[in-house]
Amino acid sequence: MIDHALVKRFRQEVGDRLAHQRRLDQANGLAAMTGEDERQFARALISQVLEEHARSEIGLGRTPPTVEEEEALAAGIHAALFGVGRLQPLLDDPDVENIDINGCDKVFVSYADGQEIMHDPVAESDEELIELIQILAAYSGLSSRPFDTANPQLDLRLPDGSRLSAVMDVTLRPAVSIRRSRLGKVFLSDLVGNGTLSPEIGRFLTAAVVARKNIMIAGSTNAGKTTLLRALANEIPPGERLITVERALELGLDQFPELHPNVVAFEQRLPNSEGQGEITMAELVRRSLRMNPSRVIVGEVLGDEIVTMLNAMTQGNDGSLSTIHANSSMEVFNRIATYALQAGERLPIDATHMLIAGAIDFVVFVEKRNDYHRGGTLRRYVSSIREVNGCDGRVLSSEVFVPGPDGAAVPHAPVSCLPELVAHGYTPGGW
Repeated sequence: MIDHALVKRFRQEVGDRLAHQRRLDQANGLAAMTGEDERQFARALISQVLEEHARSEIGLGRTPPTVEEEEALAAGIHAALFGVGRLQPLLDDPDVENIDINGCDKVFVSYADGQEIMHDPVAESDEELIELIQILAAYSGLSSRPFDTANPQLDLRLPDGSRLSAVMDVTLRPAVSIRRSRLGKVFLSDLVGNGTLSPEIGRFLTAAVVARKNIMIAGSTNAGKTTLLRALANEIPPGERLITVERALELGLDQFPELHPNVVAFEQRLPNSEGQGEITMAELVRRSLRMNPSRVIVGEVLGDEIVTMLNAMTQGNDGSLSTIHANSSMEVFNRIATYALQAGERLPIDATHMLIAGAIDFVVFVEKRNDYHRGGTLRRYVSSIREVNGCDGRVLSSEVFVPGPDGAAVPHAPVSCLPELVAHGYTPGGW
């Protein structure tokens, strides 16, 4: 067991020495250390501090830490400085899928196989947990994000790509949810391999992306919408310029220059403590259209940015991708209409349906289900694909792939743009 009190003490010592070195470098006119240089220097400082501690223990007649204990302390100190403290081992575990924290000592961990297990505390107190989240908020994303009484809600992307959501003061104890991003560099072939897609749907979606069809991915929370969005984006040819717009950076397409060498990632900016400086999602989508995009990818639609995005899709920015929360592929249209009513344009329902019909080509619905026939294994799979065919007072659509016997989507109805998809490599096998 790691001594977390020692980790906390040594983290402070190493942090102080690191800050002192930064001040010395600045006073001597030296260039600031890069992130990697700072990490390497911190490792040397950690070794130095642990060596001093071992000598002190021997001088006091006590047994110094063993090699294994020193390694655990070093890892804990480094995680506290540059990672996420006691959460780091959970984030390093490839089988961990979600982490829910209801106060520092009530930690529930969900695994990829569907298990949920109560875990050890991640902080000594709720105050220490809040401090950890505040440190992460200061250094994650493009701008510092406050997390305090005046700003009790927080969403951000952790260094490993996981999505963190935290609240305080509106709950009895601070609550944190972390949704792991276990598949960063993911392709449609990977999703075919793990059963999310059938080979037929894999070919269909590949052709739809290459044919520059506008695709909306829908599903419930944690159904795998963002993972599918990443996989679709990785089918886009590398020569295209991509603009991504997100509330908190999560997609990370710019991290793989071999796949996407020309990416600009936009992140919503929250207002400061005086209520100034906010840049909304709708503003960012508008700005993205002036940045010469080949395609605009909106990470998740949750509000009035939908009208701006639909307008962009109908103005020549074909091939756009986005995700939205919904309970079925059909419900997506009502959900979009609801968001559109919140927009400054105040579009009536019939105008919104016309806009949807002119903008969206396909809705892909992703479902999540515990398969009790397979020992409670958690399954994620595409269960429906709907093609938008036009508008007649409401959005006209046909479900071209419907849930099969096991829930996974199977071919059902002809696709009106089939010749176009065939021209881009799709070979239908089920109609």
